[in-house]
Amino acid sequence: MSPMLRWDMPTAVMLRLRFSLNSFPRSPRFWACSRRPTRSDVKAMIDDHALAAALGGEAARHDLTGRAVVDLTHDSRQVGPGWAFACVPGETSDGHDYARQAVTAGASVLITEHRLGLGIGEIVVGNCRRVLGAGAAAVHGHPAKSLTMVGVTGTNGKTTTTHMLSSLLGRTGWRERQIGTLYGRRTTPEAPDLQRQLATFVAEGANAVVMEVSSHALVMGRVDGMILDAAVFTNLGHDHLDLHHTAEAYFEAKASLFQPEHARVGVVNLDDPYGQRLAAEAPIEIVGYGHHQISEVMVTPDRHTYRWQGRTVEVPIGGAFNVDNSLAALTTAEILGGDLDDVVAALADMAPVPGRFELVAAPSPSTPAVIVDYAHTPDGLIGLLDSARTLGDRVIIVFGCGGERDVDKRPKMGAAAVAGADHVIVTSDNPRREDPDMIIDAIVSGITTADRHRVSVETDRRQAIIDAIGGADPGDIVVIAGKGHETTQTIGTIPHPFDDREIARAVLADPTISGNRAP
Repeated sequence: MSPMLRWDMPTAVMLRLRFSLNSFPRSPRFWACSRRPTRSDVKAMIDDHALAAALGGEAARHDLTGRAVVDLTHDSRQVGPGWAFACVPGETSDGHDYARQAVTAGASVLITEHRLGLGIGEIVVGNCRRVLGAGAAAVHGHPAKSLTMVGVTGTNGKTTTTHMLSSLLGRTGWRERQIGTLYGRRTTPEAPDLQRQLATFVAEGANAVVMEVSSHALVMGRVDGMILDAAVFTNLGHDHLDLHHTAEAYFEAKASLFQPEHARVGVVNLDDPYGQRLAAEAPIEIVGYGHHQISEVMVTPDRHTYRWQGRTVEVPIGGAFNVDNSLAALTTAEILGGDLDDVVAALADMAPVPGRFELVAAPSPSTPAVIVDYAHTPDGLIGLLDSARTLGDRVIIVFGCGGERDVDKRPKMGAAAVAGADHVIVTSDNPRREDPDMIIDAIVSGITTADRHRVSVETDRRQAIIDAIGGADPGDIVVIAGKGHETTQTIGTIPHPFDDREIARAVLADPTISGNRAP
């Protein structure tokens, strides 16, 4: 074991990390850059008997006749001739109630939790949702087996790490694709949509996929039916307790990705306490990364650099917290067989990550710097503001919290904001069907009376951005947090055009918009 791994790491973690990167047993799948996919068609034709077999030995078969199955879904509106329809019970409706609609649309077989007797074959299982991944993978010919698959999970940093790794793979000869927050409505698609997308990637000639894996996806089985070549853990903080209820359950959801049925090897942040625990407990091989491996760290508004394995790493994105993300990307690329000089050079040439420490305006003698970031958790906000603090004289933050999401984090977000910024403007995020003023009140409740003089409230997010920039002096840093790359704001159930970056640029281009209203 390298002595570089000795810092404050618990002994149990030291024992689990029983090999170094230099001795990591790379299998041929980790050298898949030159492998060509063998499938030429997006849809693999199987029949209802083969589908039943893929769902496991407990699946009961009724009236199966060998009918072809061309696709699978749990959304009856998607069903076409030859599709399998899975009757998944949901929070507000039950898929069994839509089975007749699916049959009318041409479904060839139903996956149910009890007999329906609608005149076509039925495969009865104990839990429809839990077999979606296996079923969809079988229908599409197990596309993940023709790809080198990497999944990235964690509270913060998933999108940036995924983007970095995908970027450097693409610049070192891989035909890669990304799946995640920047590219779809869900961070991780539902299992049928995911397997269909992977099959499309194979048909297009891709040989690697880097994807974000959310805790929701793990709880709901969206990545079942395939094994990742590498699973990456970035960190664990406060988020999604509306789903998981406790921090322990949240960790267990993340940790489930690091099981043999989901991943071959884990790449884990050893600077995070939960990462150390994962390294000690996971039953798969673990490669750790952390600040013990680097030196000479420098961070500017638009880049960060450090020394790693005898090389100077330069990454064109600011934010001290992004050092962790680039380390994760480099470490993963290395275990995939990447040449270190090549991957370091590729990372230096990566495209910016939309809405992640995005420098909308650099500091200038006449205007403040403006940074837009997706940070929407207490830990994410703390890291963002700590990085912003190193760049300017005064930090002003505009942020809110999303409606119909984890309510427990709202006061903690308020406390984090006032601890890291000189002035805080609390505003709307995506209120959805909640009253935005009630959300704001919950955020402000986490701020002590002694700090309230540094806090203002503006429900209109556009006006809040205007006020922040208009009240900032040259040398100040204005941070607009929470929405990042998003180009809409959801009020009620309607997404309205809204882009923090475009609004900030408009205010900077026309100072009369702000009227210099000091916060």
